Formats: sequence, structure tokens, C-alpha cells
Amino acid sequence: MIEASTFLRRALFADAVFSGVAALGFTFGASAFGALFSLPEVLLREAGLFLIAYTALVGWLAARASVPRALVLLVVIGNAAWTIGSIALLLSGAVSPNVAGVLMVVAQAIATGVFAELQYVGLRKSGSVVAA
Repeated sequence: MIEASTFLRRALFADAVFSGVAALGFTFGASAFGALFSLPEVLLREAGLFLIAYTALVGWLAARASVPRALVLLVVIGNAAWTIGSIALLLSGAVSPNVAGVLMVVAQAIATGVFAELQYVGLRKSGSVVAA
């Protein structure tokens, strides 16, 4: 366990808010967003369901004064992987989103990449190891 810096906690909290909004939107509005972005409804709903659990984890981490370093690092790596995966999805041809869909996927990939960077910086700013 490490003492979480205020910077790290805020970065995690912002990620939880962003992911929570996306989770609710994609889970309960998959049909509407699928039509709006020309993306598969099932892809959006499954992403939303995953984000519900992810939001709970990141929100839990944000609320703690001390956090498991490895778990925060897993969140950072997961965010970086989500960013790369989002761009890879567009380049793969597996989906055919319209312009709004491409912009949405790129925007959320950028936001997720920014969260990865902020959380990594916050992790580096965090304090020493604390007793569990």
C-alpha cells in the first residue's frame, strides 16, 4: 500500500466520473447510441457493463488515502490498453462508424489516454509505502 497523493486521487475520481457517465449511457442507451454513431449495439452495451465494474473499482481507489500500488498501476495500464484498443478497433475495419462515431471513439480514446498519463504522474507523486 502507498499513500495516495491528492493528484492521484483526483485523477482517479475524474476517471470514475467520466467512466460512470459512459457506463450508464452505453448500458442503458446502447440502442440510441448505436444508431447515432453507427456502432454495434452489443459492443456499446458490453462496454457499458464493463465500465460499471471499472467505475466502482476506480471510485473505490479514489476514496482511499492509501491504495495498493499494483492495483493503481493496473488501472494505468488498462487505460493505456483501452486507448490503443479503441484506435485499433477503428483501423481494423471490424466496425463501420459514421463520422460522429469515429469522433466519439477518438475523443474517448484521447480522454482515456489522458487519464492514464495523469494517473501515472499521480502514482509517481504518491508517498511512501504504508503498513496495511
